[in-house]
Amino acid sequence: MSAGTDSLFEVLERLFAIRDECSCEILSECGLGDVTAKQIAYLKVIDGHGDVTFSRLAEITRNSKPTVSEMVDRFVRMECVYRQRSPEDGRVTYIRLTEKGRMLANADRNALYRLVERMMQTLDENEVDLLVEILSKVG
Repeated sequence: MSAGTDSLFEVLERLFAIRDECSCEILSECGLGDVTAKQIAYLKVIDGHGDVTFSRLAEITRNSKPTVSEMVDRFVRMECVYRQRSPEDGRVTYIRLTEKGRMLANADRNALYRLVERMMQTLDENEVDLLVEILSKVG
């Protein structure tokens, strides 16, 4: 690799490390330092689908209803979700995120916001504009 490539790699690696630190801070704030990536993915599914039922969550995640029920029970114990009966049909139960669950579901995005905040504290307005212009060329 060239010196420029090495430098870019090192800078990006440091930025990702800071983002990971921010993610760990968020998980720690929720009191769940040992939550798995798979659990966070399920919370994201619940967050993204609004009125999600056990059957629908099983369908989306390609799991059996007993597996989903066990997972939801675990999330309830972790205080990440709660069950809510449908006011229209008492046989239907929705899975809802608690504030903690919402925070975990959005941990990646929130960590990125924290990273951006750290960058904004160290860069002036022109540097931010330049960084945005450069990064816009990549993606």
